[in-house]
Amino acid sequence: MAELKNQNGNNKPNFDKKKKKSKPREYFDALVFAAIVAFIIKVFLFEAYRIPTGSMENTLLVGDFLLVTKFTYGATTPRNIPFTDIRVPYVKLPGFKEPKLGDIIVFDFPGDRDEKISKEVLNYIKRCVGLPGDSIKVVNKVLYNNGAAFPNPPNSKFISPLQTANMTNPRIFPKGSGWNEDNYGPIRVPKEGDKIKIDSTNFEGWKMFVTKEGRKIELRGDKKVYVDDQVLTDGMYTVKRDYLFMMGDNRNNSLDSRFWGFMPRENVVGEAFMIYWSWDANIGFNEFFKLLGSIRWDRLGHLIR
Repeated sequence: MAELKNQNGNNKPNFDKKKKKSKPREYFDALVFAAIVAFIIKVFLFEAYRIPTGSMENTLLVGDFLLVTKFTYGATTPRNIPFTDIRVPYVKLPGFKEPKLGDIIVFDFPGDRDEKISKEVLNYIKRCVGLPGDSIKVVNKVLYNNGAAFPNPPNSKFISPLQTANMTNPRIFPKGSGWNEDNYGPIRVPKEGDKIKIDSTNFEGWKMFVTKEGRKIELRGDKKVYVDDQVLTDGMYTVKRDYLFMMGDNRNNSLDSRFWGFMPRENVVGEAFMIYWSWDANIGFNEFFKLLGSIRWDRLGHLIR
């Protein structure tokens, strides 16, 4: 039988036999591979979150652990250096759909009403109740979108007495509106290209909104509003991006768009998908067996709506 020979005429192959990896090296390579796969899944597909507050009760409870789909609205590369509040430029991938009314969305918190950007990188979860261009109004705790009553989620809560329309909450957005969380608006959710009239009478209410859009805004001695050192034409400011209006299902225990303002569409992180674990978060790990006994078995695998 003929044998294949190398150029030297012998049977020795022209390459060295691949050295067998040591066990520690095999384990290390497996760990690196698993870490890379986990990173890809976390960034682009699914991420796990824990509910720390009661703002979405009773739809979501403190101690619920969620899976959130990152790809639904378009995943992004990391928005900050891991384990820090240092923000970095990111790239957004195409999504399968746009947010719609009623979606429960995880988003990058844009900051309180009177701050340009959140000092910490925080992820909030709320329900979308207003799309770009919608008109939002709350009358005696009833939410209206474009004049039609917005159905209360099946597990929503109202835990505080009614604040009548003549009662003012100074923490409400926009600043100086005179509204409260039970009687709010009407207000239009801005969309790209909208024009907002800003003058000396409402400057304080809209100043931070314009600042958050990356513009410099001033009210000068001539009582005219200047943006990037140019006087506003006809006093109208042109909106640069799309926004959403977010509210918690626990309507009287939720710091949401009524307090800190509109949520930029670009801040969307993902859509809440499923509860994969749930227990009483008030029980510490020092009472481990009691904690195990608090598992809410009926919530495991529950799809979030």
